[in-house]
Order: sequence, then structure tokens, then C-alpha cells
Amino acid sequence: MTNNNQILCFGEILWDNLPSGPVEGGAPMNVALHLSRFGISSSVASSIGNDKKGIDLVAFLAKSGLRTNLVQVHESLPTSEVLVFLDEHNTASYEICKPVAWDEIFLTPELIEEAKASTAIVFGSLASRSPVSRNTLIKLLENENILKIMDVNLRPPYDTEANVKPLLEKADIVKLNDDELIKITGWYTISGNLEERILSFGKILNLETLIVTMGKNGAYILHKDELYHHKGFKVATEDSVGAGDAFLAGFLAAFFDGKDLNTALTEASAIGAFVASQPGATPNYTREVIKRFITD
Repeated sequence: MTNNNQILCFGEILWDNLPSGPVEGGAPMNVALHLSRFGISSSVASSIGNDKKGIDLVAFLAKSGLRTNLVQVHESLPTSEVLVFLDEHNTASYEICKPVAWDEIFLTPELIEEAKASTAIVFGSLASRSPVSRNTLIKLLENENILKIMDVNLRPPYDTEANVKPLLEKADIVKLNDDELIKITGWYTISGNLEERILSFGKILNLETLIVTMGKNGAYILHKDELYHHKGFKVATEDSVGAGDAFLAGFLAAFFDGKDLNTALTEASAIGAFVASQPGATPNYTREVIKRFITD
């Protein structure tokens, strides 16, 4: 089944160096790949180095069925690599090198035209850590006709209020995890339990939709002032890399298909849990696999 929406995913593409070896990654690429599996046209705007690791990343995108025409090749900065550390629960933390190619994603006529033709843009806070990519993103977000979806992804030391807050305030839909919610609501002097923080944060930012994931404890969605909750699916976690990206893509696929919010939340939770149960951010699966996951 195909979908008429077109989604532009802006930001980092990279190699996640897991204890088991390197795998293709980066939140925008992960979201785009998962969206494409649900029949939604998606493109990735990023930058790689003029090196073998960059060539291999582009080859992976092409093999995955994603367009590569918006992946710029930087002549001096290298393709990004990230060190991924897994704790005793297989929850990931990251060491992100700087500078890398996606720190300088330039505003090109082709990128401007892609944004004009897109239904929505998905972006995070990490790719705005440096001025060039940040300024490019800000220009793209000036388009009033595009739905702005922020996938927060706080990564120290780039998780500052000065860097993140201006982007939050441009978003229509925000997705973040419960730890990120606690940190960010502190900037707005919001307190209380998780549900109280969700309701106050959504109101302050005037968000259409706020998505809060909680790992094994499920997720909340606040949509047009109504709060939805899913308790999550219990799985043995292989690693948490990319689970949140899969959740967001699953939610957007259902949302753009016009499904009700409870169904969208269930499907998103299933996809996120399935990815957490597999190695890497973009394991292979089909719609039937996810359906079985929900009904088992």
C-alpha cells in the first residue's frame, strides 16, 4: 500500500560502532527507512565525507530504496562515526565525534525545492549543534506549509537549552523520551508527575501532538489535548539503538493513514519493541511481522 505523503528527514547519517561491529545509523536515516517500509515516500538530507565509509552509507541508502540525491559530499570533513556503549540492560549511550560531514549540510536549491514539495519535515536537535547545518534547518523551517516534526534525541554535550529550545518552539509534533521530558520541562519550570508534565508542556508549546516514549514502560501521546497511553510490549532487549526512531516512523505511518490514535500508538509501540529485540537500528521486518507481534 502506498501513501501520498512525502517526508523530508533532515540531519545526521553515520556509522554506529556497536560492540558487535559497525552498522548504518543516524535518527533521520532510520526514520526515513522505516517510513519507506510502510509505503511513505521519504528522503534524507544529510552529508557524508569523500571517503569509503560515506560511499558505503550511500550504497546502503540506495539498496534500502531511499533516494540519495540530497546526501551531500563534503570535501574536507569525514563521514560520521559514533561509539555506542550498551549498559547491563542493553540501553545505549553514545560518544559522537566532531566535526563531521553532517555538521555542514548546505542550503541548496534542490533542498529548498524538496522541502516545498514535502508534507512534513522530521528533524532533531543533534544536527543543529554546528552553525551551517543549524542555519540550513532554520531556513527550511520557515516554510509555513510543511508539518514540522521534532525527534528530540538529546545527546550530551549538545543537549543545551540554547540549542534545543528554539527548535522545540518551531515544531508542530514533538517526540522525546521520559528522561528528555523531565530535563526539558525543567527549562520551562514545569514540575509534577509525568502526566502533569506532558499536559503542561503540550500546552506551553501549543503542540498538535506530543509523544513521550518510556522504553519497556510504554508510551504516552497527547493529541489535541487528549492523552493516550500504551503499556508497551515486553521483549528481551537486544539493544535500544533506533527503537525510538522506529516508534516515531510507526506512529507517523499510522497517523498519515488516518488511523485512530489508540491504533497508531499500539502499532508504534509494537514496531519500537520489535526493533529493540533485534540487533541494530533497522532490522528487516514486514507488516505481517508487526501484526503477529501485536496479536501474539
